[in-house]
Amino acid sequence: MDTTAHTARTGTELLWSALGGDPAPVDRVSFTGPPGLLPARLPVMDLARASVAVAGLAAVERAGLPGPVRVDDGAVATAFVSERHLRIDGRAPVNFAPLSRFWRAADGWVRTHANYPHHRAALLAALGVPSGTVEDVAAAIGGQRADEVETAVYGAGGLAVAVRTPGEWAAHPQGREVAARPLLTRERLDEAPPRRRSGPLRVLDLTRVLAGPVATRTLALLGADVLRIDPPGRPELPDQHADANAGKRTAALDLDRPADRRTFDALLDAADVLVTGYRPGALDRFGLHRPGLVTARVSAWGEEGPWGGRRGFDSLVQAATGIAVVEGSAEEPGALPAQALDHGTGYLLAAAVLRTLTEQDRDGGTRLVRVALARTGHWLTHALPAYDPERYLAESEGPLGRLRHALSPVAYEGGPAGWSRPPGLPGADAPVWR
Repeated sequence: MDTTAHTARTGTELLWSALGGDPAPVDRVSFTGPPGLLPARLPVMDLARASVAVAGLAAVERAGLPGPVRVDDGAVATAFVSERHLRIDGRAPVNFAPLSRFWRAADGWVRTHANYPHHRAALLAALGVPSGTVEDVAAAIGGQRADEVETAVYGAGGLAVAVRTPGEWAAHPQGREVAARPLLTRERLDEAPPRRRSGPLRVLDLTRVLAGPVATRTLALLGADVLRIDPPGRPELPDQHADANAGKRTAALDLDRPADRRTFDALLDAADVLVTGYRPGALDRFGLHRPGLVTARVSAWGEEGPWGGRRGFDSLVQAATGIAVVEGSAEEPGALPAQALDHGTGYLLAAAVLRTLTEQDRDGGTRLVRVALARTGHWLTHALPAYDPERYLAESEGPLGRLRHALSPVAYEGGPAGWSRPPGLPGADAPVWR
């Protein structure tokens, strides 16, 4: 088995185990496609392949099909940057607004997210920059510490995080909380029977860009009737809507209006699955629990810890958790080649919903599934080894001194562990055979 196939299978086995799946079907997954896609220091392509693979495994399991599940690297890599390939009447989308970027602070870097108008307004209010120009925002952030900007902007309802190293995130209270939790959780809350199903699976979609919509568009692909609900005053951004809502129907309801609330409650009463992607706790006042329902929740940071109630997006999670430092340079932070935490979490969530439905059909019970971008990020940085040249280097003493050198890539069972002697001084050996 080549290295790509080996790491792809390893990642799939790990994710499928986290989903509680029978290990045998992993043998039915085949991995093909061109090499070298989604290049990064971290094993992004392994996350991408594995998350798509388990979505396929969960789908064939639920449908009672034998497989195989085919995972094409080209299709996976393209889907993980689907928003970049989108064209609307020939027009390319706007994926990041001008104020969604890295900024140099007095003691480091800050990452902001201001794609939505209300987040942009909160950012400018927190910084005291009514003009909203890039130059004025840069000046305002440049005069403050990164953690000061983070605190002020979140306090105003905006989105900004200080860029942290992996070590700083590991020592942070939220970093410790994320590290202590599993990749995902699936809970059985009671003994209620599953909803009475006739016709296609009914999925009520209360998510925002991007992980939740990826999960629900995957469920729509597999035949679910997915109905997405947005508040009338804050619709999804048009380009993101075009990319993320294939296969779904969409409607607008204001849950604070009695008539709209009654409509929503009737929809929820008849739903099989509810998928939410808003800030943890934001929807609690609407009483979303229903006996026999499968509820799937995706958050940025997880629901526990000091950041459990915070909003967040893929780019912010990368910045806060050390990924931006790993993927950056000495001059500035970087980013993964795709919004891989969003997409990977989305396919993982779809798989978790399907696996939970399969188990619920057998055992009943109201069910709760939870995933988080930060947990997926922790899995990416810890579960699979990224390329580390130190693993393939050795040191030896010899006539030339202490050498640090690459190990030979030629290896086989029973073969040599390395060269029998280090390089000697030029011309110092006798011209004879030993």
